[in-house]
Amino acid sequence: MKNILVTGSSGYIGSVLLEFLTNAGYQCRGIDIGFFKNCNLTSVNSQNIVFKDAAEIEIIDLEGIDVLVHLAGISNDPLNQLDSDSTYDPSREYTYKIAKLCKLKKIKFIFASSCSVYGKVANNELVDEISTPNPQTGYSLNKLQIENDLMNLSDNEFSPIALRFATIFGYSPRIRFDVVVNMFIGMSLENKLIVLNSDGQSWRPHLHILDACEAIKSAIELQYNNNELLILNVGRDDNNLKTIKVAEIVANSIPDVKINFLNENPNLDKTGLIKDRKIKYGKDKRSYKVSFKKINKLMPNFVCKFDLKSGIEDTVLKLSKFFDKDFLNKKEFFRLQYLEYLYSKDYLTKDLKFKNKQIIE
Repeated sequence: MKNILVTGSSGYIGSVLLEFLTNAGYQCRGIDIGFFKNCNLTSVNSQNIVFKDAAEIEIIDLEGIDVLVHLAGISNDPLNQLDSDSTYDPSREYTYKIAKLCKLKKIKFIFASSCSVYGKVANNELVDEISTPNPQTGYSLNKLQIENDLMNLSDNEFSPIALRFATIFGYSPRIRFDVVVNMFIGMSLENKLIVLNSDGQSWRPHLHILDACEAIKSAIELQYNNNELLILNVGRDDNNLKTIKVAEIVANSIPDVKINFLNENPNLDKTGLIKDRKIKYGKDKRSYKVSFKKINKLMPNFVCKFDLKSGIEDTVLKLSKFFDKDFLNKKEFFRLQYLEYLYSKDYLTKDLKFKNKQIIE
């Protein structure tokens, strides 16, 4: 039985992954800084989680571990008060440190990267793992820089895996409503109105959270030792869709839902939680369609079970059981806004560490 350590285990994905891998028969434990430990939709079992900054992980934390799944990192572009370097350089530094420790201990290292590294693709061309990345944000540049660091660490004793996930959606006990599909579902359940913060013409691949977990499980089981970083796009080809099409699928899954555009009526975002700072004048410059042939070839037993329609239906079913009419006004479910709240309350330093190693209660 393999022993798995998951960093970022109390985030949106980690809160699902830890239980998923445990149910699959692995011995699992987590490490998490605790930013979002209280951002709960439902109760979460934290019994096997150590609340600790990933930057402070030491070799003793890796004792008995066979595989490390590295989810820890900042999942949104920087706070108003901070520049991109302050936000992302620390995560690059601690990821490199953790990877070196894993190399020393002969621990398999799986990195949660992102298809967002492709950024902006001309002529809606289908991109794959050998396409030239074109990151448009600090977040996606950070993912690419970490991939490059892992390439440089790779040798005949260390062959890490980078999973470039499509945009993940779906139910989690620590739900995020600042990812596009979840946001559209939340809007539909709460107001019967989807508000797009762009013109909806950008392309993006989408991935159900349980399929993301399945991909991580498949990567854990993959016998890979080719002396270099393995990069795999994770998703399914038919989940490459324009944002407006995603909105239409959500609207058709919930009765009486209408679609509107924020640039036509800015008053639709009174809380400021819908607006995306990366979208200018109703245009989202991030647009990319992704091929997933490589993962299907290298992991023939891995199958993305959810197309967008079935994934949306699954998410609606799980959320609607306890959906609160005020959920979309709660900053706890919007990562950037919640980090800004912690920073404004003087809980965090400029490099996003808890002051005095304090964990918010």
